[in-house]
Formats: sequence, structure tokens, C-alpha cells
Amino acid sequence: MFRTALLATLFAFAAQASLADTDRALQKVQASRVIYDEGVSTRDPLLIVAAAKLRRSAGLEQTDRTADGAGPDGAHLGWNDMLDQARAFASGDDLMTGLIEDVAAETTKGVTDGPVYNIASLGAKGSSIYRNVPFDGKKYAEVYVEAKGSQDINVFIYDAKDRLVCSDTDASAIAYCGWRPRESGMFSVKVTNESGSGANYSLMTN
Repeated sequence: MFRTALLATLFAFAAQASLADTDRALQKVQASRVIYDEGVSTRDPLLIVAAAKLRRSAGLEQTDRTADGAGPDGAHLGWNDMLDQARAFASGDDLMTGLIEDVAAETTKGVTDGPVYNIASLGAKGSSIYRNVPFDGKKYAEVYVEAKGSQDINVFIYDAKDRLVCSDTDASAIAYCGWRPRESGMFSVKVTNESGSGANYSLMTN
């Protein structure tokens, strides 16, 4: 139990400390998914609780952004979903269950101007594109895409002249792009599902 608690604390501390200077909220969201996946893999409810707390602190807000080629339905892995998974793994452990419920009941100041996200779906080997997504020049821009399941999701960012400015094509359920636009303008965000099964995903921007 002590080792698990230490791991959870170290994961959360490292994620937040690395973001303290940059305030890149979507990196915090990405870190929460990494911690969550480790907790699921090891069936460790305490790691999952740490992930849920980190994700909630990002202050995500849903928006109705749509994309060409994406289905209107989708799913988002919220901090409350993470706590549901922690409850499942903690079944029969009264101490852990009590901790989970305490976390669920916590109030948080959150972020008043946090990242926005939308949900969508893609068929197997499908792709979608979000057009005219605005980003401010000289400011750090972030795009993060996350499949709710384990499908392989990739992301590509193009500027107004259709030039590729950033991409993440690693084989994983998450894809992150961060860059600093030279000037304010509209960008296109392409999301692809490289898996042989359909994917529900969420797209987040700062």
C-alpha cells in the first residue's frame, strides 16, 4: 500500500511540477491519461484516483465543434469516469472506497478559462478534419486528441496555406501537438484512426 501511495504521489507531483512554469493545461490532461492507463494496467485504484484529480484540475469545458468526416456521437474520458473505474477495482476495500468517495465529493476552484473539448467518432481507418480553428500568434498553441478506448489516434496540424506545422503519429490512443504560431490565424486539425475498429474520441485545444 505504501509503494502504491508513493507511486501515485510521485506521478501527480511530477506531472504538475513539469507544468508549473509553462501552464500547458493539455499536457496535464495528457499526463492524467498516462497515469490512468498505468492504473488500469496494474488494477491500482490509487493511481487512477491520482489521474482523476489531475484531470479535474485542468478545468475542461465542452464545446460543440464539428469536423468533416467525423460522426456526431462520441465519448470523453472524464475524471468522473476514472473514479468509476477506481471504484470497480476497489470493490471490497472499504478504506479505498472511502478515499474515492472523498475525492468525488471534493470541491475545486478549477480553471476559469480552461481548455475546451468536443467529442466525435471515427470509423476504422477513418479520418476527419476540423477547419478554421483559431490560434493566437506568439502564444503557445496546443491540440490534444484522445480515444476513449485503445485505438491508435494520430493528429496533423496545417496552417492557412496548408503547410504541415505539427503532427503526432505515435502508435497510441493519445496524440499531442504543441507549437508557437508566428502570427494569429486559422488552422486545420486532421484526426485519423489507424485502427481496425471504430473510435470514440475527444479533441481538446487551449
